[in-house]
Order: sequence, then structure tokens, then C-alpha cells
Amino acid sequence: MTTSTSSSASHRSDVCIVGNGAIAKTAALGFAQAGHSVTLLVPATQAESPVAVTGGERQWDVRVYALNHTARNLLASLKVWDALDAERVAPVDAMAVNGDGKNGGSLGFDAFGAHTGTLAWIVEDSNLNGALDAALKFAHKVEIVKGCGARLTCGLAGAAVELEDGRRIDARLVLGADGRDSWVRGQCDIGIDYRSYHQRAIVTNFSCEKPHHGVAHQWFTCSDGIIALLPLPGNRVSLVWSAPETLAATLMEESMGELAVRLCEYADEPLGTLRPLQPEAVKAVPLALVRPHALTAPHVALIGDAAHSVHPLAGHGMNLGFGDIQDLLRVVAEREEHRAIGDERVLARYARARKEDVLLMQLATDGLERLFGANLEPLRVARNLGLNLLDKLPFIKRRLMAHAIGQ
Repeated sequence: MTTSTSSSASHRSDVCIVGNGAIAKTAALGFAQAGHSVTLLVPATQAESPVAVTGGERQWDVRVYALNHTARNLLASLKVWDALDAERVAPVDAMAVNGDGKNGGSLGFDAFGAHTGTLAWIVEDSNLNGALDAALKFAHKVEIVKGCGARLTCGLAGAAVELEDGRRIDARLVLGADGRDSWVRGQCDIGIDYRSYHQRAIVTNFSCEKPHHGVAHQWFTCSDGIIALLPLPGNRVSLVWSAPETLAATLMEESMGELAVRLCEYADEPLGTLRPLQPEAVKAVPLALVRPHALTAPHVALIGDAAHSVHPLAGHGMNLGFGDIQDLLRVVAEREEHRAIGDERVLARYARARKEDVLLMQLATDGLERLFGANLEPLRVARNLGLNLLDKLPFIKRRLMAHAIGQ
């Protein structure tokens, strides 16, 4: 791996990837290990995440991912999975989903019923990105360029990214892995369908009095949004509370101790008393559904949040991005010899390969958010009955879980 900041340099590669998150880095490794030269364009100034140490232990990230089998297998094939700090990875062996109200419905999933060893793995953002950064240091075909894109143009043979300082990156294929507000997508004039959920995801971590036994808990509360407590190593859990805007503002003004008191209504029975992990840290992330009108443009493909942004209630936003990389690497590897890596037909195959998986996840997450967000008694009764009924249909549960865990 080489890093460039020169204001006079021009760069040429098979693939230019715009982005600095885990999806961009994984794509860079994937294409490099497949034999393609890669230029990874990252922001010139990057905010370093402080690594706090308390009592000899590194602070636990408030941002975590529930990675499914698709993600794990891809990372394993790139020699990244085994480079993670295994002591900070928690397997999810079961899920307990609860409807709203005192007599709300319930639905349970477990690894045994899904015919697998583990449903998912909870991995911190810093753990994942640290392993990817270490792997990139040994990737001979990856050049990291620091800068900001000013213009993206496409020609017959490929695309060019012009930087604000005058440099230029020529590539046969440009990947937009630059998030929900993608610059690459905007440069390609790809329109989007956008719907704000008028919610913010409140994320933080707690210790729990009782062992969680690898169970992820979720409550659909209607008026208070959707609460999820995900297992972390030891007696710790990660909170993802998709709260309505007004409530989210209140939660951010309260102390974490007050937040723990609010959660005891739901968490007390399965997890006991919750206590904030030290040092206290909490973040709020605005939630929205983003559907681009296309996943590709001439010599350009979108991956990750640039290609789709979904509600986090299923925890699969990151997994969709890993699925993008897996399918894109496959169609590129299977292309005819006379077709270039950014050929229109190759990219069309990628778009077709991703259509069903992405659409199903968008429909499922958006539909569930709408269903459980409606505060109508007939709907409340129907959805609780539906959860109870689904819990008694093992075949359908197995099919749902097979799709969710990426098998």
C-alpha cells in the first residue's frame, strides 16, 4: 500500500473507490486480492476516533455492527476476520422480539432452529476498521490518495475523478462507497427516493446485572420507537434505540443513568439492572430510507449506504454493503474476456444481482417501521397476534432467518 498527498500527481488504476468506511476498505482489499490495481480516495482530513483507556481497558465503541454470515465469509476470504480482536467480538446465539403493550406478542429465533452455529456477530466499528487498516498496509495493489473530489467525468474507456487540488484519478471503474449523502451518486445525477423516519438512533453501552447468554433483545414500543439491546462480550450490552425526534432530544439531554432507568421497564426482567459503561458516551444518528433510482452509471457502481440506506431495526445495513461487494466481485470475475471491468453489461449484472436482496430488506424494514409505528388499537392487536402466530411456524421462521443471516 502507498499513500499520496502530492498536489501534482496523477493516478491511474483499474478501480477507484471513493470512501473511507469499512465498506470502501473491504472493496479495496477484495479487488486488490483479485488482481486489480486500486486507488482508494479518502478525505484529506480524517477525524481520529479517540481511544480512551479506563482501568486498563479500551473504551467500548458506541457504534457496533451485527455482521451476518455473508459478511463473515467475505471478511474471512480476505484474511480480515481472523485479524479482529476476538475478545471484543460477541456471538448472537438467539433473538427475542417483543411486541408493544403489556400483553404484546413475542417471537424468538435461535441458532439451533436456524440450523447454524451462530446467528450473527457483534463487532465494534474500531475493531473492524482496525483490522481492515492493518490488511491494507500489506495490500501491494492499493494506493491511498488523500483529497476531495471536485468532478467526476466518464468517457468511452473509463471514468476520471478530478480533485480540488488539480490531481486526477483515471480508472476503468469508479465505486461510490461514500455513504448516504454520496458525492459519487450526485456527480452521476442519480436521483433518490427519500423518506425521513423522524427518528434518531440513540446508541450507547451498558453493563447488565444478569448474563445475556448471547441473546439480542428487541422491543417494538409504538409510541417510544424501537429498542434493541445487543450482546457485547462479558456482561455488557449495546443499545440501539430508534426514538422519535422529540423523545430522542429528551434522551440526549438526560444522563446515561436516567436513560438506564427508562430502559428498566423493558430490560429488567431479562438483563437486570443496567449501568452505564465508563467513560460515558452516547450518540444520536438521524434515520431515513434512501432508495437511489439506479445502482450504476457508465463506469460507476454504488455500494454500501450510497446504494441503499435502510432502517436499523433489522441491523442489516452493513450486511447489505458486504453483499454488494460479494456480488460485484463475482460478476467482475465471471465477465467475458473481452469485457472491461467497468463494462455496461457487467455493471448491469451487478444491479440485477443486488435487486432482490436490497428490495426485500427495504420493504421488510420500512414495512415493519410503519406497522409498529401506527398507534391504532386494531393494528396493535393484529401485529401482536401476528408475532405470536409466526413464532409457531418453524418452517417460515427458518426461511426468514436463512435470508437474514446470509445463508
